[in-house]
Amino acid sequence: MSKTYEYVPEPALVKGNHDFSSINSLITDINLRPTPKGWYIAFGLSNLLLFVLLGSIAYLIWEGTGIWGLNQPVGWGWAIINFVWWVGIGHAGTLISAILFLFRQDWRTAINRFAEAMTIFAVMCAGIFPAIHVGRIWVIYWVFPIPNSMVMWPNFNSPLLWDVFAVSTYFTVSLLFWYVGLVPDFATLRDRIKSKVGKMVYGVAALGWRGSNRHWWNYEKAYMILAGLATPLVLSVHTIVSFDFAVSIIPGWHTTIFPPYFVAGAVFSGFAMVLTLMIICRKIYGLEDIMTVDHIEKMNLIILVTGSMVGFAYLMEFFIAWYSQVEYEKAIFIIRATGPYAWAYWIMISCNVISPQFFWSKKLRRNVTFTFIISIVVNIGMWFERFVITVTSLSTDYLPSSWGYFSPTIWDVLTYVGTFGLFFTFFLLFLRFMPMVAVAEIKGAMPQADPHNYDPETGDYSPQEIEIPEPNKESV
Repeated sequence: MSKTYEYVPEPALVKGNHDFSSINSLITDINLRPTPKGWYIAFGLSNLLLFVLLGSIAYLIWEGTGIWGLNQPVGWGWAIINFVWWVGIGHAGTLISAILFLFRQDWRTAINRFAEAMTIFAVMCAGIFPAIHVGRIWVIYWVFPIPNSMVMWPNFNSPLLWDVFAVSTYFTVSLLFWYVGLVPDFATLRDRIKSKVGKMVYGVAALGWRGSNRHWWNYEKAYMILAGLATPLVLSVHTIVSFDFAVSIIPGWHTTIFPPYFVAGAVFSGFAMVLTLMIICRKIYGLEDIMTVDHIEKMNLIILVTGSMVGFAYLMEFFIAWYSQVEYEKAIFIIRATGPYAWAYWIMISCNVISPQFFWSKKLRRNVTFTFIISIVVNIGMWFERFVITVTSLSTDYLPSSWGYFSPTIWDVLTYVGTFGLFFTFFLLFLRFMPMVAVAEIKGAMPQADPHNYDPETGDYSPQEIEIPEPNKESV
């Protein structure tokens, strides 16, 4: 005796009538076809911004950090704000790739590749600011733990030094994780490209990949190990970045809520940036069948959850300040909401707390245009969050006679805007010469890759019913 149960398939990860060959063509033809004119225009604009960054840094080295809007008591300005913002942007790529991979979430396959690329380029932008904000950049080697003529050693008790180790480790593991995932796809490009130079370059990058059973076994083992290494880094990097603030005794910073609060905010802003880039790329390159509305909805749900966590953290900051009965802590949060920087505080609240709540609506979660707007709004709000945390606490510290208003200069703005040139220069090169979607992983998540779901006679990949025998009562 057996019962027949209706089989309800999950939403297809790839829309349309695609097979392995059409997936190969859809993704790799982007890299193999002639470069479109629009790419050259975008690349030229990003290069222009990159030269703005290089010029700003050169002038900074020539003149010193006095060209920035730093004053007393605001000794930290846009440099630390932009550093924390860019590190946060770089969080979503590793989370999508590593944590969702370990949890066997196949929907990540459509977005993980360029999310990983975004991570690498965002960390590169972030790394610029700690280097240039020291002032005398020509003696930057003093911060490294190597013998030098001044007999100076870094202070290993400082969280600023912990940043160096955390961010550099995160960058290295993310870069390896990204490259290992690219190896099978480099081999696909090597086999499809016509030019001899292209075959040689992609052949070297593919490390002799032939798709043998042993190659796949080594690949999956290495990918699993790197995913395991990257997962704790997702949590540790922004936790250590938060220690730059939390271990101090500045009002508004000295609190234990900062580590989880910063991690949630980093995932929040990182997913928003992935959505911004994803929606543009899927439209320009015609990848709607792979980067589907279902993917956008899932990412919007994560933005809703992490945005609610950030909003809860904002409320808890006020509660902790009140519960601690420390006058300085209570005063700083009142000043944030009502003082000279209240405009920045309420922009932060509007963008980070209110805007994600629209995603409670399924219709809005699946609206691509609305999602694109909210993703930009979220990243604006997260930049203002870092501005509010840094500037308000420093400008109104313990001694009212030393309070001062921080105003950025044109060089603060140009340096920040220039980092977008660095980011998009590398990102556009990635889109042009590397597959933006993981070809091998997309094919592995399709029903054709599962022999148990395939009927060679009908070509059907979705069985409609499953017979499950009832247990033998006597044996029970």
